[in-house]
Amino acid sequence: MTNKRDYYEILGVGRNADENEIKASYRKLALKYHPDRNPDDKKAEAQFKEAAEAYAVLRDPEKRGIYDQYGHAGLQGTGFSGFRGFDDIFSSFGNIFEEFFGFGGGRRSGTAGLRGSDLRYDLTINFTDAVFGVETEIEIDKLETCHTCEGTGCEPGTYPENCRHCNGSGQVSRSQGFFSIRTTCPYCRGQGRSIPHPCPECRGTGQVEQKKKVSVKIPAGVDTGSRLRLTGEGESGKRGGPPGDLYIFVNVKPHDFFKRNNSDVICQIPISFVQAALGDEISVPTLNGDKKLRIPKGTQPGEVFRFRGEGIPSIRGFGRGDQIMQVMVKTPTGLNKKQEALLKEFAKLESAKLSSRIKHMFSH
Repeated sequence: MTNKRDYYEILGVGRNADENEIKASYRKLALKYHPDRNPDDKKAEAQFKEAAEAYAVLRDPEKRGIYDQYGHAGLQGTGFSGFRGFDDIFSSFGNIFEEFFGFGGGRRSGTAGLRGSDLRYDLTINFTDAVFGVETEIEIDKLETCHTCEGTGCEPGTYPENCRHCNGSGQVSRSQGFFSIRTTCPYCRGQGRSIPHPCPECRGTGQVEQKKKVSVKIPAGVDTGSRLRLTGEGESGKRGGPPGDLYIFVNVKPHDFFKRNNSDVICQIPISFVQAALGDEISVPTLNGDKKLRIPKGTQPGEVFRFRGEGIPSIRGFGRGDQIMQVMVKTPTGLNKKQEALLKEFAKLESAKLSSRIKHMFSH
């Protein structure tokens, strides 16, 4: 017994399908699951090999006849056991791949699929989203594989042809005296293939510009200049090549109260002259809500206090910085007569205390 799926089911065709139907179905699957379009995707690799095996049988009248009558068991008697790997497939179907895609079966050769271009997106977020992270959605314009021709650039039902000017070599020769100079063919631009019937949707390019919404997860702790990479979200590749990547460049809006210094946040806390002199307990904003700060007696302007672990989370996923607070003692304004009288009395006492201190210093 075998666990192999039915070949007709794999290709999605009926048992009465003709050669053209089988070829068209395999072409669609080969494009979809080609290894250059699905790098490091084991499931796609398996489906690519499975479709190739089904096509190898159903395109061959003799093998197909045996399969129709005896199934998978009948093929085992012929010595056919599928393909060991990609090299077997490409070597067996080299001409077929040229016909399908406009390039040879060998992977990543000079005329193989081209990787899509990378894209850049500049994203501005607010300060707290940068601190705690956020998931947002952006919209980008990008070149995607044309769904009408599935990236071949050909009108459905037609295929690329060898360039008539270079006979498929991608180069043309011209004589100059005793020398023969080979240059890139100007008609096919070195591809060696031409498209006599371009796809009406993409005009033969194999790509169309589309808007796409992309979900972006911003990790906690990012800062202006941070760069995020979204693999495979760039422009689609050509001729079965893999897509490019999308790079997100982050810009963080400044905060009204907090300033950032690496993983620490810095702020200035205004207190009154009386609070500085007599001490107090005040409520201070932090990134996680208000927190009590004790102001000792005799606190001087510019003195610094610190909340441990109330700063920016590390973008590497461990630890947080501190919140550093600088005290700004505010000089009172708009005093009433009673407040002025009290301060004048305070000033006399301070003056007397200072004079006594100076006399004591000079007496020694």
